[in-house]
Amino acid sequence: MLAETLKTEFPHLNIESLIEKSSIQQDMKDPSSQINTILLEGLSRITQEEPDWTYVCARIYLQSIYEEACINRGLSKPYDHFYDLLERLIEKGLFDRSLLNTYSKSEVDELQEVINPSRDHLFTYAGIRMLADRYMARDYERNLYELPQERWMVIAMTLMMPEPKEKRLPLVKEAYWALSNLYMTVATPTLANAGKAHGQLSSCFIDTVDDSLRGIYDSNTDIATLSKAGGGIGVYLGKIRSKGSDIKGYKNTSSGIIAWMKQLNTTAVNVDQLGQRNGAVSVYYPVFGKDIFAFLDAKLNNGDERQRTHDLFTGIVIPDLFMEKVERREDWYLFDPHEVKKLMGFELDDFYDEQKGAGSFRDRYEQCVQHPLLSKESVPAIEIMKRIMISQLETGGPFMFYKDTVNRMNNNRHEGIIYCTNLCTEITQNQSATTVEEEITKDGKIIITKTPGDFVVCNLSSLSLATVMKDHVLERVVPIQVRMLDNVIELNKDKIEVKQAVMTNEKYRAIGLGTFGWHHLLATKGIRWESEEAVQLADELYEKINFLTIQASQSLAEEKGAYPAFKDSDWHNGRYFKDRVYEGAKWNELAEKVRTSGIRNGWLLAVAPNASTSIIAGSTASIDPIFKKQYSEEKKNSKIPVTAPDLSPETTWFYKSAFDIDQKWSIRQNAARQRHIDQSVSFNLYVRNTVKAKELLDLHISAWKFGLKTTYYVRSTSHEDLEGCDSCES
Repeated sequence: MLAETLKTEFPHLNIESLIEKSSIQQDMKDPSSQINTILLEGLSRITQEEPDWTYVCARIYLQSIYEEACINRGLSKPYDHFYDLLERLIEKGLFDRSLLNTYSKSEVDELQEVINPSRDHLFTYAGIRMLADRYMARDYERNLYELPQERWMVIAMTLMMPEPKEKRLPLVKEAYWALSNLYMTVATPTLANAGKAHGQLSSCFIDTVDDSLRGIYDSNTDIATLSKAGGGIGVYLGKIRSKGSDIKGYKNTSSGIIAWMKQLNTTAVNVDQLGQRNGAVSVYYPVFGKDIFAFLDAKLNNGDERQRTHDLFTGIVIPDLFMEKVERREDWYLFDPHEVKKLMGFELDDFYDEQKGAGSFRDRYEQCVQHPLLSKESVPAIEIMKRIMISQLETGGPFMFYKDTVNRMNNNRHEGIIYCTNLCTEITQNQSATTVEEEITKDGKIIITKTPGDFVVCNLSSLSLATVMKDHVLERVVPIQVRMLDNVIELNKDKIEVKQAVMTNEKYRAIGLGTFGWHHLLATKGIRWESEEAVQLADELYEKINFLTIQASQSLAEEKGAYPAFKDSDWHNGRYFKDRVYEGAKWNELAEKVRTSGIRNGWLLAVAPNASTSIIAGSTASIDPIFKKQYSEEKKNSKIPVTAPDLSPETTWFYKSAFDIDQKWSIRQNAARQRHIDQSVSFNLYVRNTVKAKELLDLHISAWKFGLKTTYYVRSTSHEDLEGCDSCES
């Protein structure tokens, strides 16, 4: 029966020969053997010339998981008895009891009627395999119970639990519509954990480490706690005293940041993410810190292993002044943050240039340079930049964080400063260290009083650009997507174990609505990557996405209230709109609504790498160009052939490889996009391994001058399989 259906739906493919060839080898007594044999033969046929074999293979694989789920659940047909599935998985300790405490049986039965099995046919083979292998509910013996559309419905039900009962069911149906049509995806922790008894729903976190023994070890504990629940971690180390600094007046006693990075490296390896992979931890350090050279060498493959942290990701915090001195080939000074604080009475990293070419950072930096008693090291700025680029070509990092640009465009500068970004470089939110103020004993208990810092939480979700634009549903998808993201904050109150992260999440209610499928969109529109048309589309499309997102968040504020830190923010005083030159009647009207009624979320947009979930949705990752038109997705025991989405004789000309694209065009596109994104973008630079230092330096200077806030990997042809962070891959 499946064979006849495939023949009807894919008349341009030779399905008969597939069945005939595989029937010679299959065991006719074993239906699963028949499916596996047909599947293996079908996979071998996926090519650039006949990419639709991936949908044939997806159908064959779906048949196998339907059969498996039916056997495990005692069903005669798939997608039956949804309420019974929820009950059984709750009894097994896999799902959270709150699902059925929130939804009655009649409501669940009504939602079952909405489930549309035909939407399973939207999956490519790589997409359905990834969803089934990683995210659909299985018991502790890895027996499959949940089916794809049920996963979407459980996510929708979970994310609408905070809504009032009278509004809840229509919102669940709308969320299911957006998810099941693959118009959007939720972040990996939400995709994996929604509805389940364990794990939290946010993607990643950023901590600022205090310069004290207690602060360092407390941060390490917090990082381990969040990593075990599936979060990726960014850590700012710029406040820790340098190697050779004094401790309590004793000279040359501090071991510097490498010792603490080694500790974090051990945590990253030993505290994994939900048992699926090592913890993902990135560490950031300012380019004016005395330990900068040791930091830059920490991931290299040669040298003293005692000074290496191979399992951490690294990022550099860069002020405008440093880039200016690189351009002018001038000297740069390095300082010990502890000595600066003690002697100067301020911390250099607490400042940024409020204007291009002028501001408080360069003023304070010059004070440090001129102070006769402050120790400092002078080094040509270009030498540091060379070391950065050497490391990037060998390891892909460090990532680049342009601090002045970020803070000049900070929506919530009235509440603090942004020291660094997260693991995948798309999150920019206020940070500060948590400190222990008092520890006393009372009534046989130890009571610890902490002053909580801003511990960043990112809640991510992404639009599938090519799909929403093809079906003209952008205006419909964004409002439900913003509501889903806002509800993640409510649901995580009891799930995130680090309390200062919960408090920060509630204070700013930050979300990160992102996108994927940019190259897919360009190809289907027939637009060359290296063209003014692509730059213009990036500008216009992301302005529209931003407008719709602000509009949705403002509407939520009218319904539920503005985020607690709204007063005096750039949203409140209108500076947000002025700085981005948003003019015209519709923008002026929206700005006035925000000023008077507030906005629900303190930050709104962030474009994550989302490599995993873009595969599930059958599109291209993030805003990146593809590597190849055809490649193999590596699995533990196999390789899955994958072709570029919607590959055809018409689109093939617009799928140029990342390594063949002039990166200046990518930078210009991202500059146009970045104007409308209040956080940042996981933006990779792609270079040949023969790239010259001058060429790579030119790309970095261009990225900075065009106003990019961050850059992610420098991916070269010698290490094109670098891994990202699953937690961020929304």
